[in-house]
Amino acid sequence: MMKTLLAALALTCLSSLAQAQSCAVQAGDKKLNGAAKTSFLTKCEKDAGAACDKQAADKKLAGAAKASFTKKCVSDAAGT
Repeated sequence: MMKTLLAALALTCLSSLAQAQSCAVQAGDKKLNGAAKTSFLTKCEKDAGAACDKQAADKKLAGAAKASFTKKCVSDAAGT
């Protein structure tokens, strides 16, 4: 059962990544530089954090599992 849960979690993460571009890619596409780029990246990463927290809550993750999921989710969304 644990393998099935992990496989489902992995597929969910992959589909989320396929749907959205990373913050860094979006900033590049918009040709942002300097303060505008910094501001955009900060807001984008904050929004990604909120979305990742919601995904973790929807999956009923807690403790270390939630922290690990959220860290990877935000890192992937930020493009780092």
